[in-house]
Amino acid sequence: MSTDNAAAKALFERTRVSRNDELVFVAKLAVALLLSWLGGFLALTSGLLGASIGVLLLAAMYTHMVELQHQCLHHSAFRSSSPHRPVGFLLGLPLLSAYSHYRVQHLQHHKYLGTPDDSEFFGFDTRAPLTWGALLRGTLSPARLFQVAVDVLKSCRGSWTYTMGQIADRARRQVITEYRLFALYIVGAAALSVGGYGHAVLVLWVLPLLLSIPIHFLLELPEHVLCETDSTDVLRNTRTISGSWFSQWFTNGNNFHVEHHASMVVPINRLQERHPVAKEYAVHTDDSYATFYLKIMREANRNRRQRRALDTAVK
Repeated sequence: MSTDNAAAKALFERTRVSRNDELVFVAKLAVALLLSWLGGFLALTSGLLGASIGVLLLAAMYTHMVELQHQCLHHSAFRSSSPHRPVGFLLGLPLLSAYSHYRVQHLQHHKYLGTPDDSEFFGFDTRAPLTWGALLRGTLSPARLFQVAVDVLKSCRGSWTYTMGQIADRARRQVITEYRLFALYIVGAAALSVGGYGHAVLVLWVLPLLLSIPIHFLLELPEHVLCETDSTDVLRNTRTISGSWFSQWFTNGNNFHVEHHASMVVPINRLQERHPVAKEYAVHTDDSYATFYLKIMREANRNRRQRRALDTAVK
């Protein structure tokens, strides 16, 4: 896709974080904390229905916080770089998403998108054929939590290493520190459970953590799946979704993913300004998440029919 057109080139312009951008992010933090408090209150004080709503709200908010953490990775939330790591670490703590590990691997994803070196933190192979089995495994798989446990144990022993490429010594130390803090967090939760607060730990953290796995998978899936993943052109290898005001808020602008990959340092709240240009020049666009998921289901059904036809022909 040629980007000679001046309008298309506007997608790639860099923008500094302004005071207003910073205030918008702080407001998002306040809303997330308020809704998390509400979820916790319902989970602890309500009957079965109210508690279930509270747990689901917590799962949604913890997932939303990882989307806010994503903005911190790019240092596009605050005018100063220094708050991004502590705020990003706390945002990822409920879902055990290590800020410094996520940052180094995610920036590598931006750098190598469309090449064999591409790797995303919450891995789902977008280059493999899309099947119902793959979707089910991605939706329900606890593999990431198992990997976090491995990373925590290796960090506590001081043997953690980065296996996806190069990492600076300082970044490696930061990753190890954060995983060790995760260990303290987990030990603290276990101690509270043994001390008689097991129900609170269950409804405030464990159940929301498990529910977040399918929620987060469904949020991340649209980014590059069914796109031209062997192309390095962001207008071909990434999808943009117009979305509703709710989906734009809940994903923290992750629906504007072409716009984000075109210039990853642009504050998330500014991406909507570039969306009309992305809609015009990007190859893979959708009006809503509903239309995207329908497209996914049709592709999975098509691959299932092709597989059955192949099996029949072999027999």
